[in-house]
Amino acid sequence: MKILYHHRIRSKDGQYVHIDELTQALHALGHEIILVGPPAIAREEFGAEAGIISYLKRCLPLRLYEVLELSYSLWAYARLRAAIRRHKPDCIYERYNLFQVAGAWLKRTSGLPMLLEVNAPLLEERQQYGGVASVRLARWSQNYAWTTADFLLPVTEVLAGYLRRAGIPDSRIVVIPNGVNLARFARTGNRNEAQRRLGLEGRLVLGFTGFVREWHGLARVIELIAKAGEAIRIHLLLVGDGPARSALEEQARRLGVKGSLTITGIVPRDEVARYVAAFDVALQPAVVPYASPLKLFEYMALGCAIVAPAVSNLQEILVDNQNALLFDPESPDSFSSVVSRVCADAGLRERIGAGAARTIIGRGLTWENNAKRVVILFQALGVG
Repeated sequence: MKILYHHRIRSKDGQYVHIDELTQALHALGHEIILVGPPAIAREEFGAEAGIISYLKRCLPLRLYEVLELSYSLWAYARLRAAIRRHKPDCIYERYNLFQVAGAWLKRTSGLPMLLEVNAPLLEERQQYGGVASVRLARWSQNYAWTTADFLLPVTEVLAGYLRRAGIPDSRIVVIPNGVNLARFARTGNRNEAQRRLGLEGRLVLGFTGFVREWHGLARVIELIAKAGEAIRIHLLLVGDGPARSALEEQARRLGVKGSLTITGIVPRDEVARYVAAFDVALQPAVVPYASPLKLFEYMALGCAIVAPAVSNLQEILVDNQNALLFDPESPDSFSSVVSRVCADAGLRERIGAGAARTIIGRGLTWENNAKRVVILFQALGVG
């Protein structure tokens, strides 16, 4: 197949990882990908923010910024039409974004089959966190995109519920969670070797990857380390960066455990696995209620013992005491209690980590299998 893949992301972050891994997996299956998105993203380093887009968000009135977002669809549509004339694709795959209707226009004018990947209920998300000035326009753009695509691909069943409440029938909804690239996250060597490479031998390593924010609640881990003292020799390894970094470093200094905290800063994608391989316990301390966290599948592939909240979207993948240990997010003490329990029991860590790795294989939670499901959906629409 020739697949025209359209997106509007500008930040080289987890969104980019999803696009890159899925398109590479489709290419590996023998399909041609025509990628159309903001050209500037190709020049960015991994971890970079959205450049001028971030500046415009900060400086422009919200309503004007939203008009510009919608206007971008005109330019994107022109680029997509040019791609069709040049490459003659068989179908369209688009990553949904609010105020983005170029793919839907193209579907209606070209008649090509279209899949729409949905990673978040962006109208509701932006209303909650950043505000939306043009609510009616935003809702129209969302409904227009959702009702035009042949199939919608939410990443969780929780997210599928948003689509159903918007009137999308079950027959057009196919849940495809995120996955992992096993070639990139294959377990190489044992955990002790990974810890020795990082100078963490003899420590019990609690780990987290990604963009660290206050709401992740990692300050609780610093407190736990301070209370444990040298009895267990816990070390917190944060692979990434973020706005909560300075507060965590200051807390560690204040509590006298500065030497038990390592924050790496942004790490190239190909280096992440060697850090995660050193985790005895992988932390998913908080999550938005509809997400399918990329880091979760990477933790699982590397056989980490995972501690995560008992929330519906994660429980689509995780089963308490089988492939993770789940805590009650409504209980102030539950997280620390579960972390203390897993730190004290090496056998439990081994059993839970092995269960996580088996789940990846048993349920096919890989980008390769996600790509195969995309191909099957296009075939059901008469492509190929």
